[in-house]
Amino acid sequence: MATSKHLDPKVLAEISRLDLRARQVVIGYVSGLHKSPRKGYSVEFAEHREYVPGDDIRHIDWKLYGREDRFYIKQYEEETNLRCNLLIDMSESMRFGTGPLNKFDYAATAAAAMGFLLLKQRDAVGMRLFDDELRGVVPLSTNRHSLHNMLHMMEPITPKKKTDFSGPLREFAEQAGSRSMVVILSDLFAPLDTIEKGLKLLRHKRHEVLLLHVMDETELTFPFEDNTKFLGLEDLPDLVAEPRALREGYLEVIQEFLQNVRRMCAQLRVDYQLLSTGDRLDKALSGFLAARGRVVRGSSGR
Repeated sequence: MATSKHLDPKVLAEISRLDLRARQVVIGYVSGLHKSPRKGYSVEFAEHREYVPGDDIRHIDWKLYGREDRFYIKQYEEETNLRCNLLIDMSESMRFGTGPLNKFDYAATAAAAMGFLLLKQRDAVGMRLFDDELRGVVPLSTNRHSLHNMLHMMEPITPKKKTDFSGPLREFAEQAGSRSMVVILSDLFAPLDTIEKGLKLLRHKRHEVLLLHVMDETELTFPFEDNTKFLGLEDLPDLVAEPRALREGYLEVIQEFLQNVRRMCAQLRVDYQLLSTGDRLDKALSGFLAARGRVVRGSSGR
C-alpha cells in the first residue's frame, strides 16, 4: 500500500514532534480507506461519519456514495455526543523499547491520533496519564484546542514510576461522572488481580472499556541469543542470563498471561487488543474505531 509509510513505526520514529507523528498516522489511515489521500476527511460529521468495518450497511448513505465514491454512515444527532476518555500508562516499564518507538511513544502516538479523529467527529474527548496514581488531566471537551492540551501533556514525559491499576482507576471512576467510553493504553506490567480490580471498577460505573495492550516486539518473541544483561524496571533488579535457556519458559509464561488477560476481559465485557510496537498504527485505530462503533450503536439502540 502506498500509504504504509505513514503508519510504519520506523518512519514515524524519525519525526520527533508528537503532533506531526499523530497527523501522519491519521493521514495514512484515512488515505488508506480512500483512493486519494487529498480528499477531505470530514463531510458534515454531524450527519455522517466514515464507514468502518463492522458498521451496519443498512445505514450507508448511497446517494453520498454516488457523489463521493466513498462510504459514509448516516449518523443521528445523539451519535455525535460520544464521551471518550483516554488513559495512558506512563510507568517506567513503558519506557522500554528495542524498536524505533518505545512503548510510551507508540501509545502516545496512537492516543493523539485517536484524539484527532474523535474531535473531527465532534465527539468529546479527555485524557489522563497514570502510573501509581493519576497524573495530569485534560477534561472532556469537543473543543479542538483539547488536542493541543493532550499533546502538551504527553510530549515531555519520561516514564519513571511503578504501575498500579486499582488505585488510579478507582480515582478515575470516582471523578469521571456519567458513563463514557474509556480507552486504556498500557503494557499491563502489573499483577493481574490489580488490573482486574481496576477494570471492574470502571465496568461497575457502566463505562465501556477498550484495553489496548502495548508490548515491545522482543517481549513477545524473546529473540535474544548471547548472554544478555536485562535491566530491571519498576524496582526489579538487573539480571544477567543466557537467553536460550530461558526462552521456552519465558514464552510459556507470556502466553499464559495473555490468555488470562483475554479471558478476564471477555468475562468483564471489556474490548481487548494486543499491539506490538512493530505493528503499523492503523491496527490500533481500526480496533479503536470498531469499538467506538459498537458503543455508538449500543447507545442509539437503547
